[in-house]
Amino acid sequence: MLASPAGKRWAAAMARYIVAILLLVNLVGPAFAQSKQPDSLLELEDQEKKRDAAGVDKQYKSTLKNTDKTATPARTDPWQNMRGANDSKTKR
Repeated sequence: MLASPAGKRWAAAMARYIVAILLLVNLVGPAFAQSKQPDSLLELEDQEKKRDAAGVDKQYKSTLKNTDKTATPARTDPWQNMRGANDSKTKR
């Protein structure tokens, strides 16, 4: 099989394109390396803790708003089950 002159030119042109692409990748690669790196695991954990703390604080404040401060608590007698049906002072 004999190689034609057009085939040799095509191979030479493709070799030039490949070399040009490799050089471009080598030049552009460091620019992408300087881009912002993702946050470290510790920073992500701190951000998550802050979000959780803010959520808990928000729930606490909403609970305080919903609590009626003017209402008097119902009076309970802890000894009501211990006394008899009629425990008046006159019987003593």
